[in-house]
Amino acid sequence: MSKNAACIVNCDASFFTLCAVFWLATCGALISPATSNAQKTGDATDYPNKPVRMVVGFTAGGALPDITARLIGPRLFEVWHQQVIVENRPGAGGIIAGDIVAKANPDGYTLLSASSGHAAIPAIYSSIPYDTLKDFAGVTLTSRGAFILIVAPTSEAKSVKELIALAKSKPGQLNFASSGTGSGTHFAAELFRDLAKLDMTHVAYKGPAEAITDTIAGRVEFFMPPLASAAGLIKDGRLRGLAVGTGKRVPGFMEIPTLAESGVIGYEWDAWSGILAPAKTPRAIIEKLNLSITRILNLPDIQQRLLASGVEAAPSTPAQFDKLIAEQMVLTSRLARSAGIKIN
Repeated sequence: MSKNAACIVNCDASFFTLCAVFWLATCGALISPATSNAQKTGDATDYPNKPVRMVVGFTAGGALPDITARLIGPRLFEVWHQQVIVENRPGAGGIIAGDIVAKANPDGYTLLSASSGHAAIPAIYSSIPYDTLKDFAGVTLTSRGAFILIVAPTSEAKSVKELIALAKSKPGQLNFASSGTGSGTHFAAELFRDLAKLDMTHVAYKGPAEAITDTIAGRVEFFMPPLASAAGLIKDGRLRGLAVGTGKRVPGFMEIPTLAESGVIGYEWDAWSGILAPAKTPRAIIEKLNLSITRILNLPDIQQRLLASGVEAAPSTPAQFDKLIAEQMVLTSRLARSAGIKIN
């Protein structure tokens, strides 16, 4: 090859190399905003493409978060064609389950089905392994309902007034149950005890199922679980419902008065459940979860099944759920101080 020909070839090669570099740089500039945005918001197009784990901080079969999770899970499978595995990790009033989810990969595959007790945890523990506000992202509230004051069918107390009279006749001798120190059931009972000015001993169980069992047996005088946990047993006559903690009577249980109607003026304490994700879960996945779960909660059969358990479907936006938790944290902190509820 002549020197002139070689020069032409080398010049052409250099020209095409420069063109390639320019083209790549230009394309990179064009796609970088989109890439940056995708990294920021996440892409939920393929979500979920594997099973989703929904962690519950209580034993199976009794707690409201477990009930709602097991109602929602199968319907999500119908929508997603991916299994939703409900995993019960009871202990420490929900802290064990909360810690699992707070430290999970924020990809939408590990969720927490929480109760109202989730907002109370910071009020009673001086140190917990996560930040209740900063380490979780609200997906949606799932249900709201009443706490109910229950006693054994053999109890001397046939009404709230009789229970109060019985407790005052035996100061310090009677026990009341909760599904764990600092749980929603504990705060519900402590608010009743405080307003009624009762001297009773608190007995903490690992979950509502155990507390209900001992209430039926008469080993504790009363328990205040979410109505959903005790509805079937009340209808079967295995428990006696004395009053609900909501501001009005509950459809399906209209014969049971409110605590305020029963003389405990000022009593109002709701039970709720909701779904949380790790804090850095992409917004697109949070929104997809919210949309899917909200649609399920709006189905007539799901609403009827929840009503039969004494709660109402209560879907919300992620922001509304985050706000509820923040407000409940303030309220429970105030009650924990007045009732002296502290674990460490």
